[in-house]
Amino acid sequence: MTQSGMMPAITQQMQDCIEACMSCHSMCEETMSSCMQQGGQAQMQVMRALMDCSEATRMCADMMMRRSPMAGEMSMLCAKVCDMCAEACTSVPDDQQMMRCAEACRRCAETCRAMAGATM
Repeated sequence: MTQSGMMPAITQQMQDCIEACMSCHSMCEETMSSCMQQGGQAQMQVMRALMDCSEATRMCADMMMRRSPMAGEMSMLCAKVCDMCAEACTSVPDDQQMMRCAEACRRCAETCRAMAGATM
């Protein structure tokens, strides 16, 4: 909170990060659904990475929207989870949904690192 008791405004950088997180969250959910529809045994490592990324990106966006003092640290963790998910998705290179998800994860990781003030 600022000294006047009002929450600080959401900056353009925060808005970009929130949007990237929500886009990545949606893409992970769609990719999990796609994996399940294909039948067969989806690779558990990939599914775990998708689940972790879906949850981390949603939580990160939520924390930024409510101006949590932990949002910067969550952004750094979110970037790591997104990197892990992108790597897991690229382990299935013949699946176009996985490749789209990997790209969304990379984009989100980049905006989260910028939001956290970390160098790339």
